Amino acid sequence: MNLALPILVPALPALGAAAGLATGRRYPGLARPLAVLPVAVSAVLALVTALQLGTGSTLDAATRLAPTGGPEISLALHLDGFSSLISVLVGLVATCVQVYSTAYLEDDPRYPSYAALVSLFTAAMFLVVYSGDLIVLLVGWEVMGICSYFLIGHHWETADARTASLKAFLVTKLGDVPFLFGLFLLGADAGSFRITEVLRTAATGGLDHPTLIALLLLAGVAGKSAQFPLHTWLPDAMAGPTPVSALIHAATMVAAGIYLVARLLPVFLLSSAALLVLAVMAAVTMVGSALCALAQDDLKRVLAYSTVGQLGYMAGALASGDRQAAVFHLVSHGAFKALLFLTAGVVIHAAHTNSISAMSRIDGLRRRVPDAYWTMGIALVALVGLPPFAGFFSKESVLTAAEHAAHGEALTGTLGPASAVPAAAGWTVLAAGLLTALLTAAYATRLWLVAFHAKPVPPVAAPADAPYSPEIDEADPAHAEPAAMRWPLWVLAVPTMGFGLLGLRSDWLPALLDGESLRPGFETAVLGTGAALIGVLVAYAAWRTVNARAVAAAAQSAGEAGLVAEAAEAAATDPGRLLLGPLYGPAQHGFGVDRFYGALFVRPTAAAARLVRFLDRAVVETYVRGAGAAPGWLGRAVRFAQTGNAQGYLSALLAGAVLLVVLVAVGS
Repeated sequence: MNLALPILVPALPALGAAAGLATGRRYPGLARPLAVLPVAVSAVLALVTALQLGTGSTLDAATRLAPTGGPEISLALHLDGFSSLISVLVGLVATCVQVYSTAYLEDDPRYPSYAALVSLFTAAMFLVVYSGDLIVLLVGWEVMGICSYFLIGHHWETADARTASLKAFLVTKLGDVPFLFGLFLLGADAGSFRITEVLRTAATGGLDHPTLIALLLLAGVAGKSAQFPLHTWLPDAMAGPTPVSALIHAATMVAAGIYLVARLLPVFLLSSAALLVLAVMAAVTMVGSALCALAQDDLKRVLAYSTVGQLGYMAGALASGDRQAAVFHLVSHGAFKALLFLTAGVVIHAAHTNSISAMSRIDGLRRRVPDAYWTMGIALVALVGLPPFAGFFSKESVLTAAEHAAHGEALTGTLGPASAVPAAAGWTVLAAGLLTALLTAAYATRLWLVAFHAKPVPPVAAPADAPYSPEIDEADPAHAEPAAMRWPLWVLAVPTMGFGLLGLRSDWLPALLDGESLRPGFETAVLGTGAALIGVLVAYAAWRTVNARAVAAAAQSAGEAGLVAEAAEAAATDPGRLLLGPLYGPAQHGFGVDRFYGALFVRPTAAAARLVRFLDRAVVETYVRGAGAAPGWLGRAVRFAQTGNAQGYLSALLAGAVLLVVLVAVGS
């Protein structure tokens, strides 16, 4: 294979980003071509590279960057079916996001810098996927963190965006510190930072500290991939533009952590303790995020918590020792989650609000955005995991992997010993996965029904009190879907509907991932689909109950004062509140994890900062001012003694001599 193709895949978006930043202010007309064309060409080259590489083949190439006196750092490529599949996903989603953004941020004066950062973000993810050296991979890993800070804070004039960007940066960096030490320790144990050498050493059992390495790496994974307890930054990141949310949640950033564990899974398979920790982390993440999603009113926050839960599925598959299932769900989720966020952007653009309860009071919203309405329905069905959409096959492959691990039959293929996966990890993931399937179906159904199918009581043309989102422009609802925002939805709908069925029927996907069959087991398919159907029915029943109460309240208050207020309050009743009961309040606020972090970290840090500020101003500055003033005081005192009067000087000399004589006499 020609090495120029895989080298150009990350290089082109990086060059496009540099050109966009250099010319954005002077030549704003070049911003859109420089945003779309390099990323689109990289997507095509990634697909060509994947096709040329084929299945069951690998490509390794490296050149030493610099001697270090220890493990060498190399500019290395490591391509196989696994990395090829992820790179195609990254290219597809990034291209759709860039095209979509040309219309979504059409009148934004900061679009050139935004588009350049999206290109750089994409280049960094390509670097992570293609890199054959862990230190070079770390470079892409950190560049994504920096880009996320700027993109989430794109609307920096709002307090929410500033706070969210800073929180995302700090929380992910909190995980990156132990992650860095884990990489150093892994390189020291393996004697190399080359991924091929690390995997070869792990396969022969040559790592001296596998548990410590795995746990340190998991800290970085928890930060980047938003796993409990470092998941809190992701819901707040919704303050960024919606296309950025699609990119972060579907193909970059959060996918990087899962990709790293999947790539280094033989290292994790050497430690049963680390796999059990990963399983518990995934289980808590899955269930907790699904409960939180069921209580959110903000459309984007529902999808954000959904991303956290689906990442928990992927982490659960890895804890069960099945890399193939995790990657399958990663790619499937990337397609339908990018579709969900882009459709959410269209709906928000038309409704001028992020609130699904406010959308329920807009008469005929689904008729204003027909493309978004249907494609969001497709993506939600895939999220729920109903056949024959891709989400069904990928989710059930995760549950099947957990079932095998629970019975001591983990499907690790050629990656390592199945016995390394504890049965407790399999049972934990399986139980949490089934419960999450039910909750996912419930919040997806609630979102769909409340946003599009509630009957306005009383009917209004638009919500008078709906909060305005600062990232959207006032638009005529009749023209709420420009072509650049419409066709990417249908492009992403194709893999959402057909990826799983097409890939599994032809067996090319398992061959591409160098693993065993990904077809779901009969028992888990029945259990998972049954749980999803129960969730749909329960949410539908709750929605019907809420609507009946709203109609009854409106009828009882007819002709009375305050009709509009009472009817609107009844219409805003949330089915999620009915389903969650006493858990609704805690779930709405993320079960107080942010408040706990505030009490444990933020307040002590702020108090320490105030103490340092006091010491700096009251002690250090006082000492500095005193040190500067003392010579002046001494000079003034000396100046008073220097009068220029000779008689005064002789008198002082005589008085000093007399004093000395007296002191000598008294002393003797």
